[in-house]
Amino acid sequence: MPNASIRKIIPCKKKDLIKMILDIEKYPEFVPWCLNGKIHKVNEMNDIIEMEADLTVGKKFLNQTYKSHVTYYKNKDKILVNNIGGPLKHLKNIWQIREINNQSEVNFSIDFEIKNIFYNMIMKKSFDKGLNEIASAFEKRAINLFKNF
Repeated sequence: MPNASIRKIIPCKKKDLIKMILDIEKYPEFVPWCLNGKIHKVNEMNDIIEMEADLTVGKKFLNQTYKSHVTYYKNKDKILVNNIGGPLKHLKNIWQIREINNQSEVNFSIDFEIKNIFYNMIMKKSFDKGLNEIASAFEKRAINLFKNF
């Protein structure tokens, strides 16, 4: 199973960054290989927001859609994503965000496995490069939208 973590300091406020991460339907505008994002259900409670969402990733004719359960723990500034359907055997990613001097420190970790052995082998070979491109896309989007001056 590929797994990794990335830590970045992004020059924007934590609340703006969290809002951007939870706006899954905008992912196709800036996330590499993301073709569609759809939020199906949102349940907002006092200190938790839960969502069910689909992401379609890939290229035009070779793509897969997976369904995720997303939980945002407001008091912990933590977003937890787990798969609940689709081509993934296992997915767990965690966004931990804290604000430091009007900037956001982001710790992102991901652990996943694709059901299809062939796709899994391909993904393992290009995983680090792809993860870095995706992390850079989130960083660039946040800076473009929210950079503190």
